[in-house]
Formats: sequence, structure tokens, C-alpha cells
Amino acid sequence: MQPDPDTRIRNYKDLPDGPFPLRGPKLPYDSYTGDTTHRLFEMWQQSDCSINNATPQNPSGCLNDLYPFVITTYTDILDTVFDNPPAIDDNGGSNSMAFYNVQKGDVPVLKRLADKYSMSDNFHQSVMGGTGANHVMLGTGDAIFWSDGNGNPTVPPSHIANPDPLPGTDNVYTVDLLFDGNFAECADPSEPGVRPIRDYLKSLPYAPNPKCEPEHYYMINNDSPGFLPDGTVDAKGIAKGSSIPPVNVRTIGEELNEKNISWAYYGGAYDAAIQLQHHPNSKDPLVQIGAAYCNICNFESYTNAIMGNAAERTAHIKDAKDFFAAIDSDSLPAVSFVKPDGLIDGHPASSKLDLFEGMVENVVDHLQAKPDLMADTALIITFDEGGGYYDSGYIQPIDFFGDGPRIPLIIVSPFTTGGHISHTYADHVSILKFIERNWNLKPLTSRSRDNFPNPIVHGDPYVPINSPAVGDLFDLFHFDQ
Repeated sequence: MQPDPDTRIRNYKDLPDGPFPLRGPKLPYDSYTGDTTHRLFEMWQQSDCSINNATPQNPSGCLNDLYPFVITTYTDILDTVFDNPPAIDDNGGSNSMAFYNVQKGDVPVLKRLADKYSMSDNFHQSVMGGTGANHVMLGTGDAIFWSDGNGNPTVPPSHIANPDPLPGTDNVYTVDLLFDGNFAECADPSEPGVRPIRDYLKSLPYAPNPKCEPEHYYMINNDSPGFLPDGTVDAKGIAKGSSIPPVNVRTIGEELNEKNISWAYYGGAYDAAIQLQHHPNSKDPLVQIGAAYCNICNFESYTNAIMGNAAERTAHIKDAKDFFAAIDSDSLPAVSFVKPDGLIDGHPASSKLDLFEGMVENVVDHLQAKPDLMADTALIITFDEGGGYYDSGYIQPIDFFGDGPRIPLIIVSPFTTGGHISHTYADHVSILKFIERNWNLKPLTSRSRDNFPNPIVHGDPYVPINSPAVGDLFDLFHFDQ
């Protein structure tokens, strides 16, 4: 293993086995921390799931005990290949078991909101992977695949994952160097890394459908969307395999359009990203900030219907500053998705959690300044994924792609006051189910996860007895008041 200590952590040389506080005299809450792995095969591996380990409290048998091993072994080759490893070498292995302690003053804004409103302690990232795949699941309830642009599945020119270890290594993936393994043909058990996951799913009592169609190479990690910020197709990126051709998978935006329900996706630094696309050598900081726009977070950027249509793109894809302007002008759409730019989104290493808290507090302040708007608003606060950090919560396998570990979810609304904690199993698709139930909409497609029923429990409130099942978040509200 590569040595990777975070020397700022108190007693870093003598930590006990298991989780520990992300604290130290030189590590205040307002600190950048190490990133760790949030990629599909790595996350399945670190979750260490086997039916042989199943118990009534943990029927999926995921032990969640290989987090430090995975992060300190699969990236070893970066230290071997490069004399000075680049920033993409996570160097976060020693942080993978760390946690913020809200009882000691960490995360004060989110704790205050959780104490006053409603939160879930059983909400999960939808994909055993990172930002791109989880945002796609948020917008579609499904995974997307490499195609010819007309919806016909084809083979990517590169970036096909191979998690088999290289000879002479413990766990260095054959194809994942420089984060290259972004696609997998998960319908074919002979493909590297596929059979163990499929066999595990088959061993579960409810044998979840892997949801992998033959000859489809699904995006399992962060490949860029086929559309650039201004709506042009990223032909160069597609040719290299670093951007996926635009897909025709149905999104929540299309469903809302069909029912004449107003909506918008607000991405931080989106306007600047368009300017940077056209003026890449500009020294203007108001243009350079466009590099912080999260293109892989905008689920509509992967699909033709909205991003490929100039009128739809103008109407629905906007900058985060437009979100605040819409609140202030009483013109906020019925449904809004808001993604902070990469400098303030709280992502480990590239941002800090208190910066994300500042964004959240700004949103709450703007809403509360408009009492009539706040009176019928639900602000759903969550993360795209857990950053690859350890969590002990029950994981309900739903298909080949996930579910993944627990992540925070808080809902701020007049209908969620009281400090209620929901134990109902939920994930990103629960947000889709909430939208659909609230506006009486149907599931997006015949295979999207919003078709799953709400959980039924018996005894243990965290574990559905009708798996696969995900909640619609309505139990976090008290609409009778």
C-alpha cells in the first residue's frame, strides 16, 4: 500500500480501527480534505457484498469493510508511473474512514436545518459511482449507454472498464488509469468485473434485474455529456471517447413539458461556461470561472430533447444566479434543480463543506424573504454521492448500478417542521417519485426506477420487505397542517 496519511488528523499515527473524527489542531472544519474513490467497480468492491454475510438486519450482506484497502491499492500505479503524481491521484485514502462530528460543531448550517425541519437517515446515492452517473439517474431514473446518436447501441472507441488487477499488483485495475474506465457491457458476464456483481444480485432472495440490455455499453463513471454548454455537439470529445454521444433516454424535463409544468435546471457558472467555450484563452476571471461549471451534473446535457433544441435549452437551462433572480422576482418555476459551481459545491478536495453550507443558507434566506413563496415550497437538500467515504448503513441492491451508500437528505418546508427523521428507504429516484406523485405524473419509462413501489417494512424500518423498493419522500411531510 502507498503511505497516504493526513498528518493534520489528531493522533493520525495511532488511530483505532474504524471511523474517526475529521479533526485536529491544524484541521479546522473550514479545511480542504482528501478526495477518495467514487467509481462503480471500486465502490462495489469496497462495499464487500455477499449473501454469505447476510443477517436479518443486513439482508444484502454488504460489510462496507474495504474502503481503505480499495483507495490505497487501485491508484497505486499513479505513484509508479509519475514521479510527481497529478492531482487526479486522489491521495484521500487516509480520509476514507473519517467523519464530521455535528455534535462538536461541524456542519452547523445543515444540522440546524435538520433539527428544525425533516431529514432522512436512509437516503442513498442511486449509483455505485460518481457525479455524472448519479445526476443522470436523478434526471432519468435510469443509466445511459454509448450509441450512434440515433439511439442505437454501439461500442465506445475507448474507455471500457477492466477492473481485473494487473499482474504483480494487489488491486491496480487494468483499465482505470487516469480514470479511463467509464463504460461496461454489463449484460455479458464474460466482460471483466461483470460476473461477480451479476452473480451476487442473482443470489439475493428477490434477485433484482441487473437492467443491462445486450450489447449496451453503459456509462458507469464520469464521461462528459455529448453537448457542450452552448448546445453544440462535442464531436472531438465523442471521437476520443471522453464524451458520450447524445442519448434519447427520457428525462423528467420532457415529462414536465408534456404536462405544462414549469421547470428549470440552474447550474452554477453556466453562463460563464458558454463564454469560456467560445473564448478559451480569455484572462477575464468572469469568463475563467466557467471552468467551475459542472457539465456532468446537468443531466439534460446528455440528452437530445432539451439540450439539442435551442428553444428548450434557452427556456430551461440557466445559471444559478438566475435561480436567485427568479425567487426575488416571484417567477420561480414549479420544479427547479440547482447545482452550485465546483468551487462551492462541497466536493472533497476541490471544495469545502462550509462553502456548500453557505450556498444552502443563501437559498433559504432568499426563500424566507418571500413568505408567500416559502409557504408552498419544498427545498430538498442532498448530495450527488457520498464522495466515496465510509458509511455503515444498509444498502439495498436494485440493479447492476446500485444502490450506493447513504447520503444526507434534508427537506426545508413549512410542511416539514418538527425535526422529524424518516427511516424509509429512498434514493435519488425518490425525488422523481415525489415530483410525479405531487403532479400526478406517470413513471418516465417502462424500465426507469420510478416504477418501483414504496417500501413496506416489518420490524426493521430501514429494510424493505418488498425489495426493490424506494420511497417517494411523502412521509417526510405533514400536509395535514
